[in-house]
Amino acid sequence: MNASGTAMFFVYMLASKPNGTLYIGVTRNLIRRVHEHRIKAVPGFTAKYDVTRLVHVETFNDPETAITREKQLKGWNRAWKIRLIERENPEWRDLFDELAG
Repeated sequence: MNASGTAMFFVYMLASKPNGTLYIGVTRNLIRRVHEHRIKAVPGFTAKYDVTRLVHVETFNDPETAITREKQLKGWNRAWKIRLIERENPEWRDLFDELAG
């Protein structure tokens, strides 16, 4: 929740490595969800391709806006996604530790 007590929703992008395989998701609990990707708790795309590095996060106050943004990003071509990541995170740092504290 944010300071006003409103639930937060997150659109996030994971990468296998800099300029590697990308995954886009939406969640209400970013730390838990990324941790699940990292420990490969759920078989699927991110586990198969080792996509565990959190490289981009956007925060929203309502689920509809978050889901709309997730769908928008998923429709983008790869070059646009890479530019978005590199604008905020040019080193492709894993943001998970910064957010998990």
